[in-house]
Amino acid sequence: MPRSFLLEICAFNVASCIVAERAGAGRIELCAEAPLGGTTPSLETIRQAKEQVSIPIYPMIRPRGGDFLYSREEIGIMKQDIASCWALGCEGIATGVQLPDGSIDTELLKRIVEWAYPMKVTCHRVFDRTPDPFKALEDVIACGCERILTSGQKNTAIEATSLIAELVDAGGGRIIIMPGSGVRSSNIRQLVSETHAFEFHTSARIAGEMADEEDIRKTMAAFQ
Repeated sequence: MPRSFLLEICAFNVASCIVAERAGAGRIELCAEAPLGGTTPSLETIRQAKEQVSIPIYPMIRPRGGDFLYSREEIGIMKQDIASCWALGCEGIATGVQLPDGSIDTELLKRIVEWAYPMKVTCHRVFDRTPDPFKALEDVIACGCERILTSGQKNTAIEATSLIAELVDAGGGRIIIMPGSGVRSSNIRQLVSETHAFEFHTSARIAGEMADEEDIRKTMAAFQ
């Protein structure tokens, strides 16, 4: 049976979560601080989002902007935020950690997956900063993550469809490869055709931190 397509929306406020669900999105990655590339949203934002929408919400677990090498204190904050996400009824989280050489910090990521259980874990675009994407793929699989969000180590996913397709093939159904960055209604058909992925990620923002309902609807229509 062919897999159905799913569009995940990166939302930065509760209003965008509502727009995303209304437009037909299948999941929300909930973040704060768009200029920093996304950080952990406040607990009250998560709480209100869970009250307002019924589709799965995966909050970002990232205590600050910048790199993905965290101190002991920051890791403690992440652990507590993960516990709070579970207490609020979240279905999963999005996170990522790396070592000084840029590779995935597998020891810490395994612990994060354990802390999050039974929530699912998406490895976010820290993956795109790794020196060897195929080693990183195997590392993330071994850690127990559900999916990888990636732009194929380019600025936008449309620039890296060949690599993304190779990752989908190498994953062999063991993990979901979800293209993200620059995904829009204008290029989604090309991304589907060239990557063979079935989940896609977009912020679909009009301006600032507000989601564009029309573009989400157009993107969803392109899956039909």
